[in-house]
Amino acid sequence: MIGHRRALALTMGDPAGIGPDLALAAWKDRAQLELPPFLMIGDPAMLAERANLLGLDVPLVEATSEDAVAKFGTALPVLPVTLAKPAVAGTPDSENAEAIIESIRLGVELTTASRTRAVVTNPIAKSVLYASGFSFPGHTEYLAHLASKAEGHELMPVMLLVGPSLRVAPVTIHIPLSQVPEALTTRSIVDTARIVARDLASRFGVMAPRIAISGLNPHAGEDGALGSEDAEIIAPAIAQLQAEGIRVFGPLPADTMFHAEARANYDAAICMYHDQALIPAKTLGFHDSVNVTLGLPFIRTSPDHGTAFSLAGKGEARHDSLVAAMKLSAKMANTEAETKILTALSRA
Repeated sequence: MIGHRRALALTMGDPAGIGPDLALAAWKDRAQLELPPFLMIGDPAMLAERANLLGLDVPLVEATSEDAVAKFGTALPVLPVTLAKPAVAGTPDSENAEAIIESIRLGVELTTASRTRAVVTNPIAKSVLYASGFSFPGHTEYLAHLASKAEGHELMPVMLLVGPSLRVAPVTIHIPLSQVPEALTTRSIVDTARIVARDLASRFGVMAPRIAISGLNPHAGEDGALGSEDAEIIAPAIAQLQAEGIRVFGPLPADTMFHAEARANYDAAICMYHDQALIPAKTLGFHDSVNVTLGLPFIRTSPDHGTAFSLAGKGEARHDSLVAAMKLSAKMANTEAETKILTALSRA
């Protein structure tokens, strides 16, 4: 398997949340789950304490990206990032924000340098990071910032939710609903669709993907009776994309595009705002959907849920979505590597 000598980089997430619980449980079940090797980037003392709290026999070993795979079979490899204060399960502390952010930064650094295969991020609590001066709306925007610095130019991230029966991306993400009509532009829709089409081909192996595009208003505007954005902003974007040879269609009423028969007609859907995309994604695959960031020079996945502070340290959190995120990131890395080889051979 391509890339099998490199581990995934798994970030710590908020140490007071369920991220550590999920990582420990996933490693414990690694054999039956057939998990790809991963390198945990976090505080070893916190992980040891959490394993003890959960009653999990998980040996820990300090590791680097170079020896993580070799150590993974007998212990959970950990690249140390020290917390400012001991983490208390269920009680977030903004004094640990710097370590949370550093874990993400290191994951990106290692993956950008091809020392790890992909970044898998555990959940963060944005309010905790905001209290420390974190200025980004969320993971997606911070990852794009790090990637843009490394690339030397601005990159546009696209959030893609991937579940067993649906792939869906919102055009606008972490903004109030009242700001969506003003933020929505023909260009943003075109740029989103281009990235989705490109990355579906290069990282998912879906060549010439079919992409359904939703409307913004009820009934996709009802010919202007329920709003003009569908005709004036979305329809021109679809026409431009079709002229470029990208297989898109719409705008579709969002209330009728997610039932089984409708989903059979496309490989991915693009919606105009956060909840329009995430409600069907989480309804159809609540426990095993994965958050994927497209448009970046590295692969990033994340479980499609939050920190769940109320479940931390209790052994009640399910690791389905984290496991799905790790498996998907490894599969995407393999597909991307194979696509690059085939492209190079075709040009030779």
